[in-house]
Amino acid sequence: MSTHRKRSVSSFLLTSLTWMIVIVTIFPIIWMIFTSLHSNDQILNGITSFSLTKPQWVNYINMWDTVNFAIYFRNSLLICGATTLLAGTFAVLAGYALARFDFPGSKAFSMSIISTQLIPGIMFLFPIYLMFLWIKNTFGLPMINTYWGMILVYTAFYTPISIWIMRGFFVSIPRDLEESAAIDGCSKFQAFYKIILPLSVPGIIATGIFIFLTAWDELLFAWVLTTSSDVQTIPVGIRLFVGQYNTRYDLLMAASTVVTVPVMVVFFMTQKYFISGMTAGAVKG
Repeated sequence: MSTHRKRSVSSFLLTSLTWMIVIVTIFPIIWMIFTSLHSNDQILNGITSFSLTKPQWVNYINMWDTVNFAIYFRNSLLICGATTLLAGTFAVLAGYALARFDFPGSKAFSMSIISTQLIPGIMFLFPIYLMFLWIKNTFGLPMINTYWGMILVYTAFYTPISIWIMRGFFVSIPRDLEESAAIDGCSKFQAFYKIILPLSVPGIIATGIFIFLTAWDELLFAWVLTTSSDVQTIPVGIRLFVGQYNTRYDLLMAASTVVTVPVMVVFFMTQKYFISGMTAGAVKG
């Protein structure tokens, strides 16, 4: 078999394998959306075909009337948005410092950042809960069931890995650009602000998307550290919804679709920046 033919066969097999993985991954989401447009009786009796003669759009109306998802959406947007802003800012500043400056303990600090990801998050749950109670009892500052309490926890969790991502991105940017800016009279901060930061937009967007989507899907800490719908996020709302309406599969599928599809749309709209940002740091460093 010729080399060209071997490459063609290999490319065909890899493409087929890729499409199989994509289909297996996306099919549950498609099935979820498809199921949400059926009545509960149809779901219980079993959906035997992909034909949809009369979509049950009323499921979404009933779901929204049953549980006020607007509150959970608002809470998730506020908490995840603030977390993305804070953790992203810390990641940009700390990542640049680790990529450009050599200071005592910089390598050890870099390794300690990534090593924090080896510790299961559930191990922090009880200590954080006790710490929040101590803050409330000592300083009178409520932390449980508050926006700032959740934002503080999420920012602490997602900042280390975000710093590592941004560090890899900054390392891939040539130092010559900053040296040229210094020759033109720019200070280090001016070179960072005027040259490096604009070049880092794909990495910043990728890091922001990662932080936002990870915080959006988090359930454990949101479940324990929030006690009312005024602060609870989308995953908690879905969990409560499942507990109350575990036999209404039509409403469960509608609720899952409402939560999943908007996030997917945002990701696909920004995937170019996400992919370029996540792969840029792999060039070197």
